[in-house]
Amino acid sequence: RRGVGSCAGAAAPPFRPVGGVWGFAVSLALIGGTGLASLPGLELRREHALDTPYGHPSTAIREGRLHGQGVLFLHRHGESGRPIPPHLVNYRANIWALRELGATRVVAANAVGAINPRMHGAGLVIPDQLIDYTWGREHSFDDGSSGALWHIDFTEPFDAPLRRQLGDAARRAEVAYTHGAVLAVAQGPRLETAAEIRRFASDGCDLVGMTSMPEAALARELKLPYASVCMVVNAAAGLGEQPLNLDTLREALSRETQRFERLVAALLQPR
Repeated sequence: RRGVGSCAGAAAPPFRPVGGVWGFAVSLALIGGTGLASLPGLELRREHALDTPYGHPSTAIREGRLHGQGVLFLHRHGESGRPIPPHLVNYRANIWALRELGATRVVAANAVGAINPRMHGAGLVIPDQLIDYTWGREHSFDDGSSGALWHIDFTEPFDAPLRRQLGDAARRAEVAYTHGAVLAVAQGPRLETAAEIRRFASDGCDLVGMTSMPEAALARELKLPYASVCMVVNAAAGLGEQPLNLDTLREALSRETQRFERLVAALLQPR
């Protein structure tokens, strides 16, 4: 049986780690999404504008210290003022660049809607499963040139040890969270119809977002432990008492990003 993260008949593509040039090791990469365009407290040392075999990442990757630890930060939607919609993000370039810069684990923030009412207002959610409803995105590094098919084991799409570390960090930081959920990954950029949400619910989904795929699968292809921290900012379409309101979404994003930042601080600090 192939181990998690293995590729049948093919090794992960070669890469040249270039991180840690400031005298401290970089291991954790953080991917920011909607509402998390920067990391407060990051002591910036360098910005990397890489060109990968798959094009340019969403934006320059920031390398620096956060709570005394070397980290990388990438905002998947690019520079402020010209956001990249979820279906046009260059996920392959993003994940490739993070690994090339020395990342050995990736924690991604995702703004999501709640399908399961237990998830709304219950704090951060660390999902353990997903269902991919996206289409037309570049879903693999496998372009057929290696001579072998990349059949990765994706039984557990989010890395279990990393999820446990995130749960431990949330408890130490006294951040409300839910451990375990099924995330529906929709195409976007439009929000879903009420009928689509009913379908996702019947499929067993608890949350809906737009950016975890192919991000999670690409990380698995490169053998990078990857986990998502979902920030629940609204009830999914047809489930809320009020129509979606931009001001309410901003308020929820502000609250949840503060929780995410506290969780990351606990994850980085020695026990």
